[in-house]
Amino acid sequence: MVSSDTFDTALNVQEGIEQPTQVNPFLQKKRKKELSVADYVNGITGGDRVILSRAITLIESVKPAHQVIAQEVIEKCLPYSGHSVRIGITGVPGVGKSTFIESFGTHITAQGKQLAVLAIDPSSERSKGSILGDKTRMEQLSANPRAFIRPSPSGLTLGGVARKTRESIILCEAAGFDVIIVETVGVGQSETAVNSMVDFFLLLMLAGAGDELQGIKRGIMEMADALVINKADGDNVRPSELAKTRYQSALRLFPKQENGWEVPVTTCSAIENHAIDKVWQIICDFEKETKNNGFFDRNRNEQHVKIFYDWIDFTLKNNFFNKLEIQNKIDQLLPLILSGSITPYQAGNQVFALNDN
Repeated sequence: MVSSDTFDTALNVQEGIEQPTQVNPFLQKKRKKELSVADYVNGITGGDRVILSRAITLIESVKPAHQVIAQEVIEKCLPYSGHSVRIGITGVPGVGKSTFIESFGTHITAQGKQLAVLAIDPSSERSKGSILGDKTRMEQLSANPRAFIRPSPSGLTLGGVARKTRESIILCEAAGFDVIIVETVGVGQSETAVNSMVDFFLLLMLAGAGDELQGIKRGIMEMADALVINKADGDNVRPSELAKTRYQSALRLFPKQENGWEVPVTTCSAIENHAIDKVWQIICDFEKETKNNGFFDRNRNEQHVKIFYDWIDFTLKNNFFNKLEIQNKIDQLLPLILSGSITPYQAGNQVFALNDN
C-alpha cells in the first residue's frame, strides 16, 4: 500500500520564478514620424505604398487638424490625378465580388497595369466599427506588386462614403495607378454614391437564386454599364446562360443610356478564370467609345460639379453641428422630444432660430 505521505509530497507546490516587470526594460514603443504635407505628396507621387496608406488614413480621420493637412495633400496631388480608368463594382452579397476582383485584378496586372482596389465596408450603427476583411479574401492580389488593396469604413453617412472615396481615388491616381476599382458591399443606397465617382459601373449577378429580375433593384440595373453573371461554372452554366437571355430581354425595356452605350450582358467564372478577359475588353470598348463621343470627359466634369455640391453640403452640416451653442441646444431639446413635450419639428425650428441669431 502506498502511504499518504507519498501523495502529499507529489502535490507540493514549488515556488515559481519571479518575473521581471518588463522583458526588455530598454525596449521603447516607436512612434511614427509625423509627416509634413511635402512628405506626403513626395511619397505618394513617388509611388510609396506606405505613405499612400497613411495619407488615406489621414483622410478618414475625423480630427480637424488631420483634415486640414489632408486637404492640403489632396490639393497638391490633384495635378497628378485624373489619368486612370475608374470602375465601380457591386452585386448582392454572395455573388463573389472578392473572388471576381482578385481574378479580374490579376488579369489587369498581367497586362502591365497598376491596380488600386478601394473596398467600402459598411460601418455598424451600434459599434461604429467595420470588419474590413476584403484584403484577407484577396490573398493572391494582396501579394501582387502591381496591386494595392485598401478596405475603408463607410462611416455612418453616404456623404462620408462619397467624399472619402473620391479623395482616395485622387491620391491613388497621383501614386500612378492606371485602374481604380471601387467595390461596394451589397446592393443599396451607397451604389448611387459610388456610381457618381466612377467611369464604368459593373453589376455582378447570380443565376439560379430565385427570380433574377426581382432579386435586384431596377434603379441599380439602370445605372449599370455592364451586367456580368458570375459563377457560370459546373452545373450552373446552363442556368447562367438562361439568366443572361432574361436580362438581355429586360434591358430592352429600359430607356437608352445617355452615352449611347448598349449595356452588354455576359457570363463568367471568377473561380475558374473563365471569360474574365471578356469583361476587361468590354470596359476597354466602353472607354474608347465614350471618349470618342465626348461622354467620358463630360461625365468627369459633371462629377466635379457634384463634388462641389457634396462638399458644400458636408461642410455646412459639419460646421452647424460643431457649434457649441447648437450642441447645447440639441441636448436641451432631446429630453423634451422623448417626453412628448415638444414635436421634432418645433425643436428643429428652435435650433434653426438659434443658428439665425
